[in-house]
Amino acid sequence: MSGFLGQLGQKLAERWLTLLVLPGALYLASAACARALGQTHPIAVNRLSGHVTAWSHSRTAATTAGQVLVLAGVLAGAAAAGLAAQALGSAIERGVLAADWRQWPFPVRDIAARRTASRRARWDALHEEYSALYRAAGPTGTTVTDEDRDRRLATWHRKTRIAAERPERPTWSGDRINTAAVRLKRDRHLDMGTLWPHLWLTMPETTRTQITDARQDLTRATTLGGWTVLYAALTWWWWPAAVLAGVLTAVARHRIRAATDTYATLLEAAARLHTGELAAALGVSDIDSTAESGDVVMSLLRPLPPPLAGD
Repeated sequence: MSGFLGQLGQKLAERWLTLLVLPGALYLASAACARALGQTHPIAVNRLSGHVTAWSHSRTAATTAGQVLVLAGVLAGAAAAGLAAQALGSAIERGVLAADWRQWPFPVRDIAARRTASRRARWDALHEEYSALYRAAGPTGTTVTDEDRDRRLATWHRKTRIAAERPERPTWSGDRINTAAVRLKRDRHLDMGTLWPHLWLTMPETTRTQITDARQDLTRATTLGGWTVLYAALTWWWWPAAVLAGVLTAVARHRIRAATDTYATLLEAAARLHTGELAAALGVSDIDSTAESGDVVMSLLRPLPPPLAGD
């Protein structure tokens, strides 16, 4: 038991150091540069080295107790910065996935509604164009020119860059997660909100590990977005922080989209592959991939409503 607790404590310490302290220490170093250089001397390396030299000769840095206090302060500050980045990342994740955007406060809700409507209108127009091109190609086996094929493929890519299915949320990442639910509802008559808790308990451990890892990748990507906000705040004192914030913004956006795509793909794949195992656990035999089988599974998972008054 003591060995298990020791390994657990070691893993927690490693995660604390990796996720909070090291990024936080880098942020504190950037904040120190912003404080020392300011807007008037933003890249004056000699000025920065002078500040470091002066600090190293100070009375605090000359004593062991002072060095311990400084180290403790740096660790605490780095951890606090890391926690702040995680909190901001949670807010960014909520905004990026936008699952509950209809409950957002005014005027953010109205902005999200207008953006959703705009994305939907553009998607509908491209979907109509793609459908017309598809029908114009004739039945399967009909000879299609390379030009027509390229045009149809280009329209398809333009449409899917907006969303794979008809947009229901104001962001690409939000619609990517929603796409898995829309496809399962249409193809298999499965409601992800009801299905997922039961499916999670019956899936193999390897599948759950892969999904958990993908979810953690998404959390880390949004946390990087939180660091972007913190670095952008330093721009008030030191304009080069804007360059750091810009780079982090581009990287965070790419990582959020990639992590969201992977996570949504795994969710859909797990539901399609393991719903049969869940049905077997519920006592349903001869389950297949048809929508009727999905209806049977959902009828067993949905709780009955409370009895009517007087019954």
